[in-house]
Order: sequence, then structure tokens, then C-alpha cells
Amino acid sequence: MLSELLVLLPRFNRLAHLALLGLGLGMSTLVAVAAAQQTIYQQPSPTVRELLDAPALPKHLVSPNKQHLALLELRRFSSLAELARPTLKLAGLRFDEASGLPSQTAATGAIARLRLRPLLNPQAPEQNIDLSALSAGGKSFFHSFSWAPDGQRFLLERRTDKANELWVGNAVSGELRQVNGLRLNNALAQGEIAWLNASELVLLAQVERRAAAPKQPSVPNAPLIRETAGRASPERTHADLLQTPHDERLLEHHALSQLTRVDLRSLQIKRLGAPAMFFSVSSLGEDEALLTERITRPFSYSLTWEDFPQVVEVRRPDGVVLREVARLPLKRGVAINGVLPGPRLFYASPNKDAAVYWVEALDGGNPNNRAAHRDRLMRLDAPYTGEAQELLRLPQRFNSLRFVDDGQHALVSEDDGLRAWTRSYLLALRGGSIRTVFDHSQRERYRHPGSPMMRMSAGGHLLAQTYGGGLLLQGAGASPKGDRPFLDRLSLQDGSVQRLFQSGEAVYAQPLEILGDGRLLSLQESTNQPPSLHVQVLNQPGATSLALTKARPPHPLMRKIRRELISFKRADGVDMSFWMYLPPDYKEGEARATLVWAYPLEFNDAALAGQLSGSTNRYPNFSGLSPLMLVLDGYVVLMDATMPIVGDAKSVNDDFIEQITLSAKAIIDKAEDLGVTDPKRVAIGGHSYGAFMAVNLLAHTDLFKAGIARSGAYNRTLTPFGFQSERRSLWEARDIYLKLSPFLYVNQIKEPLLLIHGDVDDRAGTMPMQSERLYQALSGTGGTARYVLLPLEAHGYTARESVGHVQWEMRQWLRAHLGDPKDMR
Repeated sequence: MLSELLVLLPRFNRLAHLALLGLGLGMSTLVAVAAAQQTIYQQPSPTVRELLDAPALPKHLVSPNKQHLALLELRRFSSLAELARPTLKLAGLRFDEASGLPSQTAATGAIARLRLRPLLNPQAPEQNIDLSALSAGGKSFFHSFSWAPDGQRFLLERRTDKANELWVGNAVSGELRQVNGLRLNNALAQGEIAWLNASELVLLAQVERRAAAPKQPSVPNAPLIRETAGRASPERTHADLLQTPHDERLLEHHALSQLTRVDLRSLQIKRLGAPAMFFSVSSLGEDEALLTERITRPFSYSLTWEDFPQVVEVRRPDGVVLREVARLPLKRGVAINGVLPGPRLFYASPNKDAAVYWVEALDGGNPNNRAAHRDRLMRLDAPYTGEAQELLRLPQRFNSLRFVDDGQHALVSEDDGLRAWTRSYLLALRGGSIRTVFDHSQRERYRHPGSPMMRMSAGGHLLAQTYGGGLLLQGAGASPKGDRPFLDRLSLQDGSVQRLFQSGEAVYAQPLEILGDGRLLSLQESTNQPPSLHVQVLNQPGATSLALTKARPPHPLMRKIRRELISFKRADGVDMSFWMYLPPDYKEGEARATLVWAYPLEFNDAALAGQLSGSTNRYPNFSGLSPLMLVLDGYVVLMDATMPIVGDAKSVNDDFIEQITLSAKAIIDKAEDLGVTDPKRVAIGGHSYGAFMAVNLLAHTDLFKAGIARSGAYNRTLTPFGFQSERRSLWEARDIYLKLSPFLYVNQIKEPLLLIHGDVDDRAGTMPMQSERLYQALSGTGGTARYVLLPLEAHGYTARESVGHVQWEMRQWLRAHLGDPKDMR
């Protein structure tokens, strides 16, 4: 519990000039308030604090053999001490300097509790795996649970002060054993495992007896020079790029990996071949060969590591190279939303043929070029000495390849970016026959066919699952009445579809597995009951289900929150919706202060914009940063309020301001009609692109009393080569970029604005400077604003101290500018 948390921040001296709350207070009062607030982290109301400190609801992980169940509770938050560990930021990567573990895993992936039990026996005692005894007093933590293909063992990784280790667990006894002498290398690829069989795998490890990391030169020995030579190479605005030759040496040092074979029975390891900067390793067929991918020099100071030169190779199981499949160049000179013209996206066949698949562009990689076909799918067969053959030509850009577990088919998907459309084909891998199975808008909800249900094969490959001669498809089952998840079977013979299961109207049930006896395993929840595992007879509507697990609600007040999906139209006829959340103490007829929280989405079809999603039968499980926490402080919250931007993909942003204005007015009018909202006390808020939307609404309308903007981008000239779905560059659509930059209209923002940003935001385009400059502009033009910079936080905030403080900031801001939510004016 952090109920009395006071964290001093003496080393963040730059916070001394951050934004102060403009409430008409005297300067001396402001200075005193600022001094106090800059030295402590505040905490939200006691009720919200209790909810933040409640354990996370467990994740249910079923073993591949469907015999065992792992109940996994993740640590809900990190800590500032964890975030303050030395971190390297290189080529778009962020990882722990000592262990190489990606920062995001350390922030959100730590396991707080692990329990094991037989899947189908709810009366059987649970094995509580005591991870705390192996955590070195909290200095280490376990993460990244995964099952072995046969379900008899499981893997865990443990990050210590100096390394990231591999541990192997027994599914029956729960015994954990460390693989000694092995330090995983996760700098370029976390969890990259090639299963050879149920008890052997190949992974990426640190080089044995690795030398010390290169030291930063005390004195620069040369200027930093960049040069361009007349070739256009538009790049998004990325964070954490390489900047110096020392950065290059550091990346090379930490990215250098050793292919390592691990026997889970004996815990013996064997190093394979020479070290390289590997980022992917996959098994081909049934232990026939390995497919590896690695980056090479030259590096770039304007691209992330994924766009560095790459070498793709087929290797023997002992690591010896059999053939170089492809050598990809540095991805420079590629059009916006374009691809490299040569081979890319490599796949290892899980079938006995052990073939290598990849994709090649037929339009030069440029989406602006006219072409009958944009991509083709290629295959290289074992023993990898011949020429690759073409299997399929795609009219649009390739998206994905999924192998089917019958060993004969694969699902191939393509995307039409201009139409925001997707199409999927069922491809016979050897016969060559092709049949279109899905063809729909990327925004389609009501007629969405679902996605393949995946399973792990005996060889450790994830495959699209078949059952009774058909491909299993699971989907959300969206409809005007809400989501009702389903399980369908798509015939591989004639393409007909049979519905095997659909959730009832009184619960929300997600299909997970079909058991060996034909029964269905599902995850069920309701408004008052958190998700729990159930088993029932398949294809019998209304069949009674047996509960296998039961989770406790984290807080009794959650049951008293009222939630309703509200549908309506805006003035131009476009359908809209929001989720209305009413506080536990709300009484009919109260028009309360309200927060609207939204995120704009683009559509090329107005009918799709109005399709609903979500279910009233879902358990209200709020994330720590969720503005829904404010419901517990008495505010009405209109969550996920739709802000559809409807138009042609090439010019959809031309009337962005006009459309969000129409939407905002419709939202407020509907909430007023319902009698729950005082239209004179409404705030607008959002995170990331939602923050961008919120500030634009404050700049161009007088609809809201105040605003909250977290981690947004407000000056589009700083993202000149596109943003979100905008395909044009600043120089192609100068007026639109300027129109959509609320920074340039800051003198029109008369409402109080709370700006919150992570100090080390890692998202493209949302660097902290975006909020800092907006605050400075507001200050310089007489606006009312508060700028909160969260030390050590990225685009999403993960430390318990930060999350609690953000909730406190939002509550205080609404109370200051909307008043007491219960005050009926």
C-alpha cells in the first residue's frame, strides 16, 4: 500500500519552471503551492487509492495439452526506483543496461503471483509457486511465462540486477530450476524462441565472457555531421535514434547475440555458430533447420533498428549457415507507407517441407505507383539450393501469413490502404488453388468474420486451428445490441460457415479452446462477476456451463457503478455512441459535472462509423490511468465517446475540425437530454491522439469548460511526414497541417487546460517538447494552464507513484474548474 507515499524529487531540478495552476491566486501563493507540489507525489481519493492497490485480476493460460491451467497475476504498476535503473536508448530501442531487458517488460510484465492447477478439476488444490523466495528481496522479478509445446513444462524469465535468466518449471509439481550459465539477450527481440521439439529450443543469449561495454569518450574527437544527396527519404519523427559513433558501438555491443540450444530435461546448453546481431530465430519443419535474421552495419541516425540492413539465412541445427536467403539494404528512399522493393517479411514453414516463405514488392515498394499487383508470395524449398518459386500475386499490399494446422493450407491477407480494406485468401500450399474467404473494411464490426483461433503445435509453432474439417474463427460478434463473442467453423472444402457457439445475452463469454472431448472452454464474465473459466457442451445454445475458476471483485463499489451504451446521431446524420458511467451515489435527475473522454477514428464510410462495440455484460475493470476512476469521485464520465472522421483516405483530415466539433456538440446535447449532465460543466479529455483532439476542440469551440490533454502532439509541423492516418507530407498539405496545429491557435484557448506528459515519451511525434511549447505559448498569451511532467515516464505511465499522481491531478483539475460534481447549480 502506498497510502502515505511522499517521494522527494531533488534531482529533477528542471521541473522548477513547469506549469502552475492558474486559479487567480496571488504570486506568493502560487510559488508556495508550486514548491510543495514539486517535492511530493500526491495520491488520489481513498476509494481510488484502494482500487489502484488491489491485486490485478488473474490471466488464464491453458497448457497446449489442455491438462493444466496457470493463473497469472501481473504486477499492476512499476515504481520510480525501477524506472530509474540505467536505461539505454538506442535506434528506437529502450532496454535495461545491466540485463538487456526491454524497459516496457520491466514496467508492465512483472509477475506478482503464479498458481498452477489441473484444468478440469476445480476441486483440485492449487500449486502456489513461491516466486517471492527467488526475488532476492524484491531486487529481481519473474516475467514472460510460456508453456512448452507438450504442456509438461513451462518457462519463466527472471531479471536480476545483472542479467535476464531462463528458468524451467514442472507443470505438475511446480518445481522451478534455473538454466545455469545462460544469460538471455532481449535487446533486439524479447521472447524469441525456436522450439525444436517439446524439450529442446534455440534462443538468443549474451555472448559468453562478453567484454565490458564501450565507454563514452570524455572529450569529443570530431564534429557530428549528417549529409543528404538529393534523394528523398521521408521519415516519421522517431524517438531514441542513434546520435553518435559511441551510440553505434553501444548498440553493436548489446545487440550481439549467441544462438544457444537448450535441453529442458538436462538443462544443458550448447552455443551454435558465431555471434551476430540476431533479432529473430525460427525452426524450420521438424528440427530440420533454423531460419535466422540479423542486422548489420551501416547504421542510420534517422531510422530505427528495424530499418537497418538485414541478412536472412538458413542454418543447420548446429548453427552452420546453409544458404544466405536475402540481404536487405538500409531502408532509405522509401515512400511514406512504402516498403523495400526486394524480399521482406520471412516465414519459417512449420510443415515437414521446412520451406522458407517471403514477400517481394511488384510496384517498386511505392504505394503511389500504379500496378496490377503490389506483392507476390515466394517459397524456397529444402535443401535450399534451388531457385525460389512464386506462389501467389496480390493486388494489394501483403499483410500476414498464417499456416493452418492441416499442413496443407495457409491464410494470406492483404490490405488496401486507400480504401482501408482487407482481403484474405485460403491458399493450398502445394496444389496452388486459391479462394477468397474474407473481404471487408478494416473498420467493419457487425459483419466481421472473426480471426483464426490459434494453437501451439507439437513442434512449438503457432498454427490456425481446424476442427471437423473446418477452420475455427473467433470474433467479437458486434451488433447494435452490443458484443456477443462467437466461434465459427469455416469449411476448407466449400467455404461455408457454421456457427458453433455464441455468447448469451446475459453474460459475456469468449471462446478459448475446444477440448479433446468436444466441450468448449470459455472465459465468462458479467457486470457483477470478474472473468472466470467455464466449460460447456459445444453447439448447444443455452447449455449449462460449469465454472472452473472464480475471481473475487477487487472492490465492492464497482458493482454499484451504472453503465449504459448510448446511441445517437450528430447533425449530419452520422451515428455516434458513448458509454455513460454514473457514480455509485448518483440519483435520478441529477445533472452533474461531466468528463468526455474520446479518441478520433477515421472512416471512409459513414455507416461503419456508427457501428457499436462493447458489451454491458462485461465486468468494469478499470486500468490505473483510466479516467473512469473519476466516476468514484462523483463525476459522470462519457467514455469512448466516438469521434468519427468520415471521408476519403487521401483527404479525410481536410474537415477534421468541423467533424470533431459536430461530434462534440452531439455528445453534450445527448448527455443533457438524458438529464445526467450539466452542459455548462463539461470537460474534454484524451490521451495521445485524443489529447490532440481535445486541445483542438478548446482552440476552435466554446463547448467545454476545461480540458485534460495527456501525452499529445499539438504542432503538426514537428511531424512533417505524416501522422496517424494522414498520408500527405507538410509540403503537400501545408494548410491542413497548420489548421490542425492547435499550437498556432493558442490565443483562442480561453478554457483552463491541464497538460500531462511523460518525461521520456518514446512515441513517434509526441515528444515532451509538444506539451512544453504549448504550455509556454499558453503562458505567453495569458491562458490558464498547468503542465505536469512525469519524471522517467514514457508515452504510457507505469510507476505507481505517477499513476496515483495523475489521478490526483485530474480530480483536482475538475474540482477546480467544474466544481463539486454533486453541486447541482
